[in-house]
Amino acid sequence: DSVEAMRLAYLGRRNLIVKKFNEMGLPTHTPKGAFYIFPDIRSTGMSSEEFCNALLKDQKVACVPGSAFGEAGEGFIRVSYAYSIEELTAAADRIKIFMDKLNKK
Repeated sequence: DSVEAMRLAYLGRRNLIVKKFNEMGLPTHTPKGAFYIFPDIRSTGMSSEEFCNALLKDQKVACVPGSAFGEAGEGFIRVSYAYSIEELTAAADRIKIFMDKLNKK
């Protein structure tokens, strides 16, 4: 029972964060496993490292540049959803603020 409860909890977290990134205009495919998503940040015109550094500085949200996973990862960021719903929602809200600032430039 506890395994099924945890599986459902992570499913809810995954679905929440994928939806929020897609709504922000950062296309994100729904992963089949693990605890990570890879939003596409190419529309920002920033490298994955630039994006992660700027997000950390501006909103205090840490992500991993996709470039850390090889050349094919450039243009994406890796985001863990192994956090509480509250923490994920707060981080997504901060990322939305960051994206809104970028879109105003």
